[in-house]
Amino acid sequence: MRADVVYRNAVVLTMDPGRPRATAFATLGDRLVAVGGDEVAGLAAARTVDLGGRCVLPGFHDAHNHMAWYGMNRTELDLGPGRVRDVGDVYAQVAREAARRRPGEWIIGAGYDQNRMAGGHPTAARLDRAAPHHPVWLKHTSGHMCVVNSRVLDLSGATAAPDPAGGRIVRDASGAPTGLLQERAQELVRGLLFPFAAGQLVRALGAAARDYAAEGITSVQEAGIGGGWIGHSGVEVAAYQQAGDEDLLLQRVTLMVASDVLHPLDAHRDDPYRSGIDLGIRTGFGDDRLRLGAVKVFSDGSLLGRTSAMCCDFADDPGNRGFLQDDEDRLTETIIAAHRAGWQVATHAIGDRAVDVVLAAYAEAQRRHPRSDPRHRIEHCAVTSPEQVERIVRLGVIPVPQGSLVREAGDGMADALGPERTGWCYRVRSFTDRGVEVPGSSDRPVVTGAPLANVHTLVTRRTLGGRVLAPEERVDVETALRGYTYGSARAAHAERSRGMLGEGYLADFTVLERDPTRVPLDDLPHLTVLATVVGGRAVHDLGILT
Repeated sequence: MRADVVYRNAVVLTMDPGRPRATAFATLGDRLVAVGGDEVAGLAAARTVDLGGRCVLPGFHDAHNHMAWYGMNRTELDLGPGRVRDVGDVYAQVAREAARRRPGEWIIGAGYDQNRMAGGHPTAARLDRAAPHHPVWLKHTSGHMCVVNSRVLDLSGATAAPDPAGGRIVRDASGAPTGLLQERAQELVRGLLFPFAAGQLVRALGAAARDYAAEGITSVQEAGIGGGWIGHSGVEVAAYQQAGDEDLLLQRVTLMVASDVLHPLDAHRDDPYRSGIDLGIRTGFGDDRLRLGAVKVFSDGSLLGRTSAMCCDFADDPGNRGFLQDDEDRLTETIIAAHRAGWQVATHAIGDRAVDVVLAAYAEAQRRHPRSDPRHRIEHCAVTSPEQVERIVRLGVIPVPQGSLVREAGDGMADALGPERTGWCYRVRSFTDRGVEVPGSSDRPVVTGAPLANVHTLVTRRTLGGRVLAPEERVDVETALRGYTYGSARAAHAERSRGMLGEGYLADFTVLERDPTRVPLDDLPHLTVLATVVGGRAVHDLGILT
């Protein structure tokens, strides 16, 4: 057998049920050609690497992240919980930024969370005092709302505009906008800056890719490009292609296309392509480095902002049940049209009412246009009743919850749901116990995205406030790691080439200092990623491979 590199003296967690552990593996080109023990360690190869007992597992795969958004946030005013304790700190940061910028330049900040700072949301009036000569746009950490100053309210037309469908311009008792724009109302502001330049996106992707590689991430699924409030450019795929051409895109990327860019297609009347993107391109187009995944649909908002569509009032906001982002019938028809055209559909649904709507649409789509193994998804799948859990399993829908949101936002979620429904929040074990392969994901930059930190939360369900949110939904370390590798690959229809260390699989792997299944739980977030390899090439290496 020919091999380029033999890696030996390792603790290999393969994620292969037929051979869960090994001590050596060999690569040829971008593939694994052997996995096993001494018989593999002794193979002739151009190079042999002794891993000194370190742990190797398939590269981490984030099934729901926002790579460009994260990269762009790194250049914006950081208003995260580590930088601001109360709303006064926000105003002070904006004022300092205004003092160093020319009048008229935009001040853009990101990451504030009224749930984790005193004083509530910033207001347009106070931002006007902090930056009287600048347009100011502060993005909430959830992405589902933002605050702007009066200059931006006027420029965007939000001062006099009615609430758009699926959005809300929050107003005070006198009817004047407070500066808070929820859900699709944010598009009024984004329209002033959209589209972002491809070069800016390429630089953002490169910065994000370097951070991801240092965390052991080899594959990601980008949860919304091209349009709506989630996209950055109508030619966003070109930015990803350019980043790849310039060797800046270090991970394998699957792109979800925002449903806003779907449009009627000029197709033969006998073809199913009534709605889609140009040329009929759909899920699966591309290669192992960059490909199209699901079409991304938004059905509702966020628990953090109390805008998710709920069957009951929020416990801490009586009379508010959130709202859908579009008319229920239009949401259903969008999902059915995408399904008919061959797309995998990934629908954002946080509240239990939204989950009901999405499940009904998936069932109707399959009834009208039966397809084999569509693997439709519910992104976040945050609040699910026992009956909804059973229906998700029965329909073969993939739930995509995030451990990171439990850690960083779980306290606010518990307040929003109340004790009767907190146990329904971001379920994982309810699904894995029923045989569902639940993918691992972060929703970065809504919250932090380090996979090992998220694995820790999936196991402990511990919030920053010290609560254990829905303890019955805890899973063991092995299950969490499988989700972040094989589970995520399966969610992208990619389980035949990644998510496992076996013969013929892509040579994507991560080297850790210790075996995460054999360390104290609270050590998990702090394990050092020694190396990250994509297709046999090291994209991060602390000297362990050289």
